[in-house]
Amino acid sequence: MNNRALVFVIAVAAVLIVGSRSVFVVNETELAIKFRFGEIVRADYEPGLHFMIPFVNDVRTFDRRVLTRNYPSEQFLTSEGKILNLDFYTKWRISDVAQYYQSTSGGDEDVAARRLAEIVKDGLKGVIARRTIQQVVAAERAEFIGDILQVAGASVQELGITLVDVRVKKIDLPDDVLDSVFNRMRQDFARQAAQLRAEGDEIAQTVRAAADRERVEILAEATRQSEKIRGEGDARSAEIYATVYQKNPEFFAFHRSLEAYRNSLGKPEDVMVLAPDSEFFRYLGKSGGR
Repeated sequence: MNNRALVFVIAVAAVLIVGSRSVFVVNETELAIKFRFGEIVRADYEPGLHFMIPFVNDVRTFDRRVLTRNYPSEQFLTSEGKILNLDFYTKWRISDVAQYYQSTSGGDEDVAARRLAEIVKDGLKGVIARRTIQQVVAAERAEFIGDILQVAGASVQELGITLVDVRVKKIDLPDDVLDSVFNRMRQDFARQAAQLRAEGDEIAQTVRAAADRERVEILAEATRQSEKIRGEGDARSAEIYATVYQKNPEFFAFHRSLEAYRNSLGKPEDVMVLAPDSEFFRYLGKSGGR
């Protein structure tokens, strides 16, 4: 290869290098900052192909999507003076990339997450300090995040980011407070159970009294009906006896005597003392009676 060809190859290579260093691409999920000797000159790039001066400008890109960061358990004090252990996480995204770069030691995500955690903790302390344990647990998410954003909003904006969401993952009580809460819950449940038992006993006594009263009324009505039916039967029986007696007095007397013999005679260990000519033996001694 002669010198002219070598020079041409070197020139082409230099052009390619310079050309590749003269353009940069910003994706839809990225934010870009262009520097000139370390100084920010532009930070409002749209997605697409852009140009810069090689060796003079430099470009850094950052994620423009929503970022999530989990934080370990922290202690917070409620309005009752009770300590809560909260695990929470935050969702945030970069809103002002230049401000973000300057306030987070060159756009360090870990630095941003730590500073955001401190701001959110201060907001949580203020929000939880105005609520009881029950109110913290039962708080609506929109109300909860709204209060935190109101407290932490200005400080978060100074970082060049937007706080999208703060979510409490778990709420724990210290062991001594937990035992106290459980004991109070047991007492409340025991009191509710005693009240329910008392109400049940009262209802049972009312039902039992009503059932006893109904039983007495039913038995009284049954007794009245039976006495009425028995009286009607006795009256009908007397009427029949009277009718039979009128038709054949002798046969009626004979039938009554046989009933008396059947009910009185032939029973073991019975003793009857009667005169031989007693009227009781009237038909017993007459083999040829009418």
